[in-house]
Amino acid sequence: QVQLVESGGGLVQPGGSLRLSCAASGNIFGINAMGWYRQAPGKQRELVATITSNGITNYADSVKGRFTISRDSAKSTVYLQMNSLKPEDTAVYDCNVVRRGIPYWGKGTLVTVSS
Repeated sequence: QVQLVESGGGLVQPGGSLRLSCAASGNIFGINAMGWYRQAPGKQRELVATITSNGITNYADSVKGRFTISRDSAKSTVYLQMNSLKPEDTAVYDCNVVRRGIPYWGKGTLVTVSS
């Protein structure tokens, strides 16, 4: 089993920044991809960004150039730096890791972008 704990969500004004963190613990050997997804009210969950164990990243078109995903493998932690936030970025952000083909999810952290 892998446990994920997210932090860093909150309320921010449009144009502001937030940094999300997700720390993995438990049976972490063999984790490959780590990433972030989000679900806005009334919408389906969507991919935000992912990063593989060798650093290959993938971003949703809606966040390219504004968000940056990174990972600290020594700490089994993945980060999401979010800049130039927009109201449409408001959502619950879920951390996801894949270990030997099995996905694990965190409980989510709420990001609200509003003036």
